[in-house]
Amino acid sequence: MEKKYFVTQEGYDNLKKKLEHLINVDRQDASERIRIARGFGDLSENAEYDAAKDYQAQVEAEILTIQAQLDNAEIIENTEGKQDTVIAGCKVKIYDYSEDEESEYTIVGTTEASILEGKISNESPLAVAIMGKKVGAEAIVELGDNSYKVKVLKIN
Repeated sequence: MEKKYFVTQEGYDNLKKKLEHLINVDRQDASERIRIARGFGDLSENAEYDAAKDYQAQVEAEILTIQAQLDNAEIIENTEGKQDTVIAGCKVKIYDYSEDEESEYTIVGTTEASILEGKISNESPLAVAIMGKKVGAEAIVELGDNSYKVKVLKIN
């Protein structure tokens, strides 16, 4: 059974755009680089040709990866105003007892996670610990040999 990739509609649309760019622009660019490098002569000692082939392999690998993600995507429904428990797609405010601070995160799929944007993966230790919890519930976040306690303050 293939792994499901949880993704918002926006994230799904962004993946589709990225795939289209890879297929329609980067793939052609890779072919052009190879064509030009072939003109430099002996392929066995042609660094430009090797670099162009490596680039082509990277583009093709990324195309396959994104296609698999799209094929196995499960779009996270908009949960705004509907949720009383933490699930993928919701925004949650937590209190971290060890840091004595509040933080707010949106729980998204792995392909959209960006700590700089306040988006954490549904597979992250924090998300795993708080999934299914209600406002006021506490959870222990496991990080290998370490752990810390958080409290769910608000679910948007």
